[in-house]
Amino acid sequence: MNKVIIFSAPSGSGKTTLVKHCLQTFPQLAFSVSCTTRKSRGTEEDGIDYHFISPAEFREKIAEDAFVEFEEVYADKYYGTLKSEVERIWAQGKAVIFDVDVKGGVSLKRYFADKALSIFIMPPSIEELEKRLISRGTDDAATIRTRIDKAHEELAFKDRFDIAIVNDDLDKAKEQIVEIVENFLRS
Repeated sequence: MNKVIIFSAPSGSGKTTLVKHCLQTFPQLAFSVSCTTRKSRGTEEDGIDYHFISPAEFREKIAEDAFVEFEEVYADKYYGTLKSEVERIWAQGKAVIFDVDVKGGVSLKRYFADKALSIFIMPPSIEELEKRLISRGTDDAATIRTRIDKAHEELAFKDRFDIAIVNDDLDKAKEQIVEIVENFLRS
């Protein structure tokens, strides 16, 4: 089952919640743990939520061609998908599920083409997105402002995904996602 499912969204849109729902619903999916150079937030664990590495280590992996895709999202804040992660999951006979930034999602779709289903999760509005980021309590005001500015740019990419879902009602979004993923895995 060499398939991949890509979830992308502006930060705070609810993509991680929807990815976790898919993982609980579909035992044939496995989460691809991305690499990042940012610091862990809250209860995030190395090797489970992300592989947390230094910018120097990340650049070494770029030189080794170890990534399917990578992006410098902010200055010295890299995110990337290791080829070894995808190969490990496929070797288990499972489909890969990604939780990546928008540019990473576009790159993954281009790389995997027909093997990939790309899903863009949209916030109901920029105002609601800002409320969610504030209530999350993990970022300072300057970081939230940066994320909101970036969200404006990221929303322009939604048409480069196979499907876009507005997450204004979490239960409804979960239902939509389950149906879409089910159909893709059966195809």
